[in-house]
Amino acid sequence: MIRNYIKTAWRSLMKNRAFTAINVFGLALGLTACLLIVLYVVDELSFDRYNTRSDRIYRVNEDLKLGNNAVKYAVAMAPLAQTLKNDFPDVENAVRIKNANSWHIKKGAEKILEPNVAFADQSLFDVFTLPMLDGNPSTALKEPNSMVITETTAKKYFNTTEAVGRNLTIDDNTLFKVTGVIKDIPKTSHFNFNILVSMSTFPDSRDTHWLRSDYNTYVLLRKGADPARLEAAFPQLLRKYSEGEMEKELHQSINDFERSGSHFSMNLIPLTDIHLHSNISGELGSNSTMQYIYIFSVIGIFILFIACVNFMNLSTARSSNRAREVGVRKVLGSSRNYLIAQFLTESLLITLTAAIIALAAAVALLPLFNQLAGKEVSITINTLAWLIPVSIFLVLVIGFLAGAYPAFFLSAFQPVDVLKGKIATGFKGGFLRSFLVIFQFSISIFLIIGTLVIYNQLHYIQTRNLGYDRKQVLVIKNTFELEKQVQTFKQQVKELQGVSNATVTGFIPTGQNRGTAIFYKDAAAHDQANSIFPQTWPVDYDYLNTLGMKLSAGRNFSQNMGSDSSAVLINETAAKFLGFKDPIGKTLYRRVGKDNLVESFNIIGVIKDFNFNSLRENISPVVMRLGSPRAENDISDVSVKVSTANLPVLLSQIQVIWSSLTPTHFEYSFMDEDFNNQYRSEQRIGQIFIIFTSLAILIACLGLFGLAAYAAEQRTKEIGIRKVLGASVSAIVGTLSKDFLKLIIVAIVLASPLAWYAMHKWLQDFAYRINVQWYTPVIAAIASMIIAFITISFQSVKAALMNPIKSLKNE
Repeated sequence: MIRNYIKTAWRSLMKNRAFTAINVFGLALGLTACLLIVLYVVDELSFDRYNTRSDRIYRVNEDLKLGNNAVKYAVAMAPLAQTLKNDFPDVENAVRIKNANSWHIKKGAEKILEPNVAFADQSLFDVFTLPMLDGNPSTALKEPNSMVITETTAKKYFNTTEAVGRNLTIDDNTLFKVTGVIKDIPKTSHFNFNILVSMSTFPDSRDTHWLRSDYNTYVLLRKGADPARLEAAFPQLLRKYSEGEMEKELHQSINDFERSGSHFSMNLIPLTDIHLHSNISGELGSNSTMQYIYIFSVIGIFILFIACVNFMNLSTARSSNRAREVGVRKVLGSSRNYLIAQFLTESLLITLTAAIIALAAAVALLPLFNQLAGKEVSITINTLAWLIPVSIFLVLVIGFLAGAYPAFFLSAFQPVDVLKGKIATGFKGGFLRSFLVIFQFSISIFLIIGTLVIYNQLHYIQTRNLGYDRKQVLVIKNTFELEKQVQTFKQQVKELQGVSNATVTGFIPTGQNRGTAIFYKDAAAHDQANSIFPQTWPVDYDYLNTLGMKLSAGRNFSQNMGSDSSAVLINETAAKFLGFKDPIGKTLYRRVGKDNLVESFNIIGVIKDFNFNSLRENISPVVMRLGSPRAENDISDVSVKVSTANLPVLLSQIQVIWSSLTPTHFEYSFMDEDFNNQYRSEQRIGQIFIIFTSLAILIACLGLFGLAAYAAEQRTKEIGIRKVLGASVSAIVGTLSKDFLKLIIVAIVLASPLAWYAMHKWLQDFAYRINVQWYTPVIAAIASMIIAFITISFQSVKAALMNPIKSLKNE
């Protein structure tokens, strides 16, 4: 029986090849897009779940509000991890990780820059699942100057994973012993390091201060432990260990501090939430956001709905052609159940064919999709274990839903009514088909408006005046390698033709280095009411001129003014926070060192506000001081303002100077590229949005094309009579198109306000954003009307040009 159903269904589908091709192609497109989105979403949701104890691992975050400044940190103080293990029975273990940035490692005569290095406690392997290929995980990170490396790193330096006991030379003179080799950390981890160095190597890790935070701290809770109970104990923990320091620093108790509106608190975030729900200062990697998961999921569902709607529309549109077939079958003895099974078999056959094509297309397009989305998604045996059952489920559900209406509707026809021509079907009067056309074009219009808004916001980000000039600025990395010769390097570079200026500092608007410090307005009143908690950047005399920053008051640092060593520049936001009507000449104070010595700084200038964070955030206060030639971060980069189009020649000249001063690797980037990288995720989202919107419109137009063809076919004789009576081609095209265009207008009216609201909410995540202009929905509406009219006109013009003799000769 089943074989007969399939055989009959195949013959029916081959008899209507155009209908079958449109349905299969449209459904395959929709399923391909949906499968790619599912793979993306599953990959994003799988971050950090490779850890066998991921459900019990939490990171400690800090929230600090001081006066009008509020900051969230992904780091905590050095003694916290051990204190949590000692004082709280719910904590089974704890580990600290500290990003060590880049290290130079010798391989023979070559010096290689390793960018992904971190310090970690020896308890790392008791908390995280990092399988060790060689070495003992319980002792691997115990001794100073010991390190654990990944298998890729081991093969890179030793051509084998059996590297335990061997040494790596760091910065020409320091030997580190390899005590373990682990498998490469999965890409679905919120941190990815190639080298993990024992925390005992880092002297600062033994710091006992509770108001200095610099360590990503993770706790492993015991089975059954309640994280809320641990969080509830944090306030008392801070009182116990930090109140003395706070009274010394701010001359306030914690109670007074909190009564003034400020707060200092800690909280827990589940390990598996970090990638999609955390993007704060001190993250170990670049995280994403749950918002994109929602966006992609909705787009995938929308596209699948559009493809299914096409299927239902074209099936119901063919009702008039299949009605006589149903009547004849019933007269010959076919039962209704047989007819339902027959129509559902046809539907499932189309869906199965489309699903097979979609699976093949998704596999073929996955490398391109990975490149576009910045992912490394692959289809493995584990992927197939859930992908195949999901695909079968989708085939059954889509096949049944898409074929259910025509199956139950057509099989209910009475043979007498059908054969007498009493069944009125077709395009006119098809309420369900009209509703479905409105639905799918509403989705298409929604996506068009969304695409326009995202494109305009990204364009705004690219063209906004940020308060500094990032164009033609070359950033030379890791210049701390030059040590005392960094100023020599800067001066020699400035003398090159094509260089207009240069500055030495690691603190630039597009960089990662950030630092904060507490400043006071009053030398005696060191309380939070008289304090400010700004970004504190060490710069040199050429900083403002190199980056094109402007002063709104006062002057820049000057080499002719020896007193500028104790001077600062502040931005306009800092001036507002301080409440100074005229900041120039005012003094700021801060405490430094273990003895809390008071330093004073004279304000000599006010810089016009500039954006140094993501445009999702408001500009915060900044204080600039002259940097120290001995501090690594103060001399870590040299930014060069370039004024030549012949960049290859200039780069080679700069590299020659670099090589004459140090044998280390020459690394550089351009500031405008670094800026664009900050918004890479938004750019990728924009590109993917455009692609999937185009797919949605294409699938919707395929359905509209099929409906227009059937509408024209049903009205063939009407068109012939109209032509005989003198109707023009344009009049006939208008007659055939107006029914569809009315539906598109309804879709525009329904979708436009919904799209405006959704994109308005999306833009709220940006502190600096465009407004959704009135003409955006208008452009989307016009585009939809044009696309729909072109789609419909192809069939309408074809029908209007037909010779009326052919359409009327069988009457």
